[in-house]
Amino acid sequence: MRRQPWWVALLPPTLLTLLMGWLDDVTGWEVSLFIFYAVPIVMAVWWIGIRSGMFITALAGVAWWHANLDTHPYETMLGYSWALVNREFYFCVVVFAVMAVRSQQEADDSRIRMLEERRQLEEDIVSVSEHEQQRIGRDLHDGLCQHLAAIGCAARVLADDLQAQALPEARDAVMIEESIRQAVLEARNLAHGIFPVHVDHNGLCAALSDLARETSRLTGVNIRVDEALEVHLDNPEHSMHLYRIAQEAVANAVRHGRAGEIVIGLHLTPGYLELRIDDDGVGMLDSGKKKHAAGMGLRTMRYRAQILNSRLEIQPSASGGTSVTCRLPVASQTQEKHS
Repeated sequence: MRRQPWWVALLPPTLLTLLMGWLDDVTGWEVSLFIFYAVPIVMAVWWIGIRSGMFITALAGVAWWHANLDTHPYETMLGYSWALVNREFYFCVVVFAVMAVRSQQEADDSRIRMLEERRQLEEDIVSVSEHEQQRIGRDLHDGLCQHLAAIGCAARVLADDLQAQALPEARDAVMIEESIRQAVLEARNLAHGIFPVHVDHNGLCAALSDLARETSRLTGVNIRVDEALEVHLDNPEHSMHLYRIAQEAVANAVRHGRAGEIVIGLHLTPGYLELRIDDDGVGMLDSGKKKHAAGMGLRTMRYRAQILNSRLEIQPSASGGTSVTCRLPVASQTQEKHS
């Protein structure tokens, strides 16, 4: 939208000032209208700037001077001139007061825009990170896993041929095939951890159950999921963010908290969907002078919670470990089914 010229914006306060001067002349000295000259001054400062405000201030002084020149009660022109100075001082105070308010509002607007841009940047960073993880997960599952599976089949054929010829190298071929099969399994587990496609299709509870089972198998930590309710979120992005929060909380409990048992809970409370991860570790916030409290993982968890407009609380648990709770406001976007 093209901005109008300054003289066009200055025209309304100028005409209003002249109108105030005419009314002041009509009413005479007894009915003083000098305080109403502030209206066009405020308009000029707010719409254009301080220079226009000073111009209207001078114009208002001239209009007031001529409107009351023949009816003022002062015995000398010095007294009348001093009255004009007093009014001009009042008008100048109005100019600078309005300019200060305008500058403060512009600063507040700039700060709000900066916060909105920062929030949008954080959302974009998390979104790009999520998409990149999904891409890597798909590449691992559809690319590397398939190549390893093909190599495993070739190794199986080679092992069968060597066994048919009763050659001692057949044992080595079988070991190679087993190693490749284990590599395929590890690559698929890694791909599922990076890109848990089941979050969208089978529900958040199923994804959390898979997370608990695979992490427990790889680390030896006892991880269980409270499955009293089967919760389905209509928004798959919300499910993914909650899954990532749980994934990071479990990883922190294993790596930093040295937990022996982790409980993942997902419950519906009045107005909220609560995701809670409790562990019996040494306490993530109490160890190492809180060196993990400001880590990238926790910052990412908080960013995801902000995107969900939810509350993320990290505090000591009753067992002495750490409790991570994310409360997502819900209305009609969830469905529950008792198991």
